[in-house]
Amino acid sequence: MKKEQRKYEKEYKVQAVKLAREIGAGKAARELGIPVDTLYGWQKAVREGRLDAGAGSHKPSDAMSLAEELTALRKQVKTQEQEIRRRKEENEF
Repeated sequence: MKKEQRKYEKEYKVQAVKLAREIGAGKAARELGIPVDTLYGWQKAVREGRLDAGAGSHKPSDAMSLAEELTALRKQVKTQEQEIRRRKEENEF
């Protein structure tokens, strides 16, 4: 007899992955009453970008360097200044 496959909500999966990071996958799976292989699959999906675990879920190795972040912020400021200038010109017209 075939076992019915359970469906889990995305938020449940995300919370399970976060719990697994804190206490370990085996212990988290036991506490949640889910197969550990299922939890491993969700963790893999997060690593591959198929499941978004939200803010704070990235590893430090994924973070930008300070130089990259500074460059990105400078570009953002320049774009915003151009937009402000354009809107001021529209208002004066």
